[in-house]
Formats: sequence, structure tokens, C-alpha cells
Amino acid sequence: MLPEHARAHNRSLVLQHLFHEGPTSRADLARATSLTRVTISDLVSVLIAEGLVEELGVRPGQRVGKPAILVGMRTSAYQIVSVDLTDDEVLRGAVVTLTGDFVVRQSLAVDGRTGTELVDLLMRFCRGLIASATQPVIGVGIGSPGVVDAEGRVIEAPNRRWYDVPLAAQLTERLGLAVHVANDANIAALGEFTFGGAAGDGLLLLTVVDGVGAGSMVYCARVHGHADAAGELGHVTVVEDGEPCACGRRGCLETVLSVPALRRAVDGLDTEASDAVLASVGRTLGIALAPVVSALNLAEVLVSGPADLLDGPLRESAFETIRSRTMPVIGSGLQVRMATLDEDVVLAGAAVLVLSGQLGVS
Repeated sequence: MLPEHARAHNRSLVLQHLFHEGPTSRADLARATSLTRVTISDLVSVLIAEGLVEELGVRPGQRVGKPAILVGMRTSAYQIVSVDLTDDEVLRGAVVTLTGDFVVRQSLAVDGRTGTELVDLLMRFCRGLIASATQPVIGVGIGSPGVVDAEGRVIEAPNRRWYDVPLAAQLTERLGLAVHVANDANIAALGEFTFGGAAGDGLLLLTVVDGVGAGSMVYCARVHGHADAAGELGHVTVVEDGEPCACGRRGCLETVLSVPALRRAVDGLDTEASDAVLASVGRTLGIALAPVVSALNLAEVLVSGPADLLDGPLRESAFETIRSRTMPVIGSGLQVRMATLDEDVVLAGAAVLVLSGQLGVS
């Protein structure tokens, strides 16, 4: 490991501990991170100079020995701008504290814009959010549908007419701030893990909006995949010769599970008939998810989207289908539940994307 990489790694260890455990003495930081006291002392001094950490005085109640001075992250001194591009019709954004509290919320109609016009609209939207922040902004996080690589380049987002768009680089240059872009479902999983209390040892989060995506975490690390396309379950074919999909094929999971598809399917039906339709879609979802749950031995499947459509016959049918199609050791401990953060899950995940990219915290 190069010296600069080691320094970045050690810095991340310290900030990660302070973020999750709260104020800590330098001696306890050394024990928790397995770094030397000299290294910790130097790191804390640098972080104090950067304004990220501050001394908080003596540990309360300590009476014996040299008093331990606590240090803690200045989580209220900085903010993050988060943007959710999941909805085809509206941009949703927020100014968020480092601990995930929402300070400002804004939205802006897309009005059918795609391609370059949508990039320009997004840039103006981000500028407005940055201007509304009440503390210095350390970065901008964006959750985008489609395949997004590690550099924030949108490889393919058919509904947005984005193909090979270096979105993070373009916005970083135009906004003058670090911009991090990742797949919306992938960062939703990050949001649930960091702020929603989800298990990181085996988690899949399914986002159901205008499209369908999935993000997964294994051993507390986000799964990217060979071509940064892990989680594109919305474009797995589940219906032979089904409805056309935005990706150019037919019968994708997205054509039956997206919110518009579900609304059309239950429109005008009474409760009993609607429940039967939703249960049928849930079974289709369960069939698609069973191999994934089994291959990764997942502990949780979280579903994010409208509860009136998803939290009931659809979710229950998906759960029972997964359990019936996997070994008992796989299905017995599995949970299939609604996401804790609901409609804010992508915005929260975008904040974690910045925390991770700028501070090494997740």
C-alpha cells in the first residue's frame, strides 16, 4: 500500500469510528483502530485543522488518572446535497446533514426533458440546492437509474436517453464541488444500511417506481458486478412475449412490477380482484428473486415504493414464493419487508455516497 493510500485508509478508520460510536478519546481511538497513539494524535490534529473534528472536553465522571479529552466529528458543521432521479417526471432533492437529517427539500418538474436538456436542468437544480444550504456543502450525491460505473459515468439509462454520459465529471466541473453519481437502487441499499438499520451481511433492496432496480450489500460492502450492472433485475425477462420494455426487449420484470404497470393492472378492480392480481405479480417477483436470494444467502429483502401496492398481497406472495423455491436453511431466516426510509431512501443513499467518497464513512 502506498503511503498516501495508507493515510487515506487510516483517516477513514478514525472518521468511521467517530461517526458510528460518537465522541472518543485518542487512546480509545488507538485501541479501536489498532493504530499507534502517535498516528492517532497526528491524524486527529490534521482532522481538527480541516474542521472535521473538534475537542469536546474531559470525559464526564472521570476521577482517576490523567483526564481523557474526547474528540468528535463536527457533524453539524457541514451539509450534503442529495438528488434522486428515480422518478421520470420530477427531480427530488434535499440538503442533508452528515447524520442524515433533512434540512431542506426541493423538487422540480422534468417536463419531458431527456438527454443533454435533462443534464442542464439537473445542474440548475443542484445549484439551487447548494445555495439553500445553511452550512458548507462537502459534496453532491446523485442517485440515477440505469447502469453507472465507479467513476459516475452513466453507461446506459434508457428512460433518460443517457448513454455513456460522464455525469459526475460534468457536474463536478460545472458546480465546483465533488459530485458522486451511482445507481439509485444501489445507493438506496447504502442508505438503509447506514441510516435505516438494515443488516449489511446480506441485503437486497428493491426499488419500485417508474422502473425497477435492486441494490445489494454483502459483508457490509456494496456489490458492483463485473460491468457495474449488478442489480439490474428490472430487465430480467419474466413473461414470454410480454409487454415491450424501455430497454428494447419484451416481458421484463419492469413491465409488470413498475408502479405504472401495477396501477394499470388494478385500475377499476374491487379489493378481492386487486389483491389477486398483486399476489400474482408477487409470485412472479419471488420466482425472479429466489435464485438471487439462494446464491447470496441473503438475510433481508427490502422493498421500496408505494405501500398500497407493495406492502400486502404482493410482498407476502413474493416471500412465500422465495421460501418455497429455496432450501429451508436459506429461507428460514429470511425477511422480506418494506424499506424503513420509504420515499427518502435514495436521497439518504446519495448522502452516504458523499460521506463515503469524501470522508470514507459509510
